[in-house]
Amino acid sequence: MFGFGPKINQVFRSRWKAIGWSLGVLLTAYCTVPVADQARQHEAAKVSAAQEAHKSPWSKDR
Repeated sequence: MFGFGPKINQVFRSRWKAIGWSLGVLLTAYCTVPVADQARQHEAAKVSAAQEAHKSPWSKDR
C-alpha cells in the first residue's frame, strides 16, 4: 500500500513475525498516548493561561 514494511500476509506466516508486528503496534501506542496526569496538567495550564485576572470596574485601584 505505502511501499514500506512487510506485506500483511507475510507477517503472520510465522508466530515470531506476528509477535514482532504486534509488539511494534503496542510500542507505537505506548509512545504516542500521553500519561493521564500529564494530559490533565497540560489542560489545566492551558485553561489558566487563557483566563485573565478579572478586574472589577468598581475597584479603587484603577
